[in-house]
Formats: sequence, structure tokens, C-alpha cells
Amino acid sequence: MRNPIRLWMGAVAAAVLGMSAVAVHAAEDPAFAGANQAYSEGRFQEAADGYKSLVDSGRGHANLFYNLGNAWFKLGDFGKAILNYERALALDPHHPEASANLRLARDEARALELRKNRVEKYAAMATPTQYAVAAAIAVWFVLFGLTHMFFSQRRSAGRMALIACAVAVCALSVFALYTLENGAQGRALAIVTGKDIEARLATADNASSILTLPAGSEVKVLSQRGDWVYAALPNDQRGWIPAQAVERVRL
Repeated sequence: MRNPIRLWMGAVAAAVLGMSAVAVHAAEDPAFAGANQAYSEGRFQEAADGYKSLVDSGRGHANLFYNLGNAWFKLGDFGKAILNYERALALDPHHPEASANLRLARDEARALELRKNRVEKYAAMATPTQYAVAAAIAVWFVLFGLTHMFFSQRRSAGRMALIACAVAVCALSVFALYTLENGAQGRALAIVTGKDIEARLATADNASSILTLPAGSEVKVLSQRGDWVYAALPNDQRGWIPAQAVERVRL
């Protein structure tokens, strides 16, 4: 039983080191370094364009989104700053600089936030990727444990307890993953990038307004009809918002 466990622990460690290597490689990217140089010299629009080109090329990582958020913050575009801080935290929930700057940007913009229940707050302690890895490891642990028990003449209570714990870890990870994917901070989460956008009762500019959304406010996209999206709003109501005025956090 020990050898399979060690093999899996080694595989997980290799995966973590691989992800670290990707982050280091991204940090050494000449285009990333050039955008950083532009930012340090006060050329914030050039820096934002440089960071954005890296995002568009698919080389997004937490520090890249964090730097892009800083560039937009310096340019006074709090909606896009908050969007990119949120994207950084979606990849790394424990990014202290992104968390601090997100709070600052929200205060500056007076942005509204969706309400999160207690379960969602606890689930947000890790990323969907981390929960998926935990669930996969637990499944394999259970399979190895059951296989060992099948071919072994002894069935100890301790081994049964370990298998039961692995099943519990798998179940909790799957539940947390479902909560993250479908809750207020899930794939439907979007940020208002326009200024003082009106959420309306219908898909028309002259429809009655439900709520004025400052730049950087959170909404949960439920559906889309043409140039409008139907979204859950921070005041626990629902309304229509121009699609061009919001961007999803998850790319």
C-alpha cells in the first residue's frame, strides 16, 4: 500500500513543480518584461496593451492579471482593474496583493458585490483545480485500497477507516467544486466594466431601471439575448444589462 501512495504523492509534487515552472517561464517572457518596464516608467496604457496581448495569446497567469489590473487602476479604469484582480484571484485565491488592491479599487469605484453564502465563502478557500486534484487523488486512493483489500486476506479496521476518509474527501471536494462553479463566484460571474450601467426590466434602453451599477460591480450572467444579458444583481433582483458593458471573470 505504501508504494502506490508514494508514487501518487510524487506525481502530485511533480505537477506542482511543473505549474511553478510555467509561472517562472511566464515571468521571464520578454513581452511580459517589456510591459513591466513600460509600467515602471509610467507608460500605463502601453503596459496595459502589452499585458492584454499576452492574455489574448493564452499566456494568462495570476501575476499577469494582477499587473494588468494595476495598469488599468493607474489609468483610472476601475471596472477593468477589478475585473483583472478578480481573474488573478480566480487563479490564485491567496494572492495577497491582488486581494488588497481589489478592496482598494472597489472602495474607489463604490462597486457592488453579489452576496455569498457561508458555504461559498468556505469553498473559496481553494481553486477548482485544487479541488479537482484532491478528488482525483482520493478516488485513486480508494481504488488502491479496495484492490489491496480484495487480494489481501486481512481487512483491518484502520485500512477501512482510511478508505472512508478518502471517500469523504472526494465527496467534499466534488461538492466544493460544484459550489464554486455554480455559485456567486462561478463561471457565470461577470464584472461591469462600463460606468453607471442601468440594469433594466426589459431589453430596451427606455425600459424601467432596476439598479444603477457602478463600474466594477459583480453580476451573475444567466442568459443572453442579442446585445443584452440577463443577470442576477447585487440587490438580489434580476435585470437586463448591455452585453458590451460586462465581462466574465473566467476566460
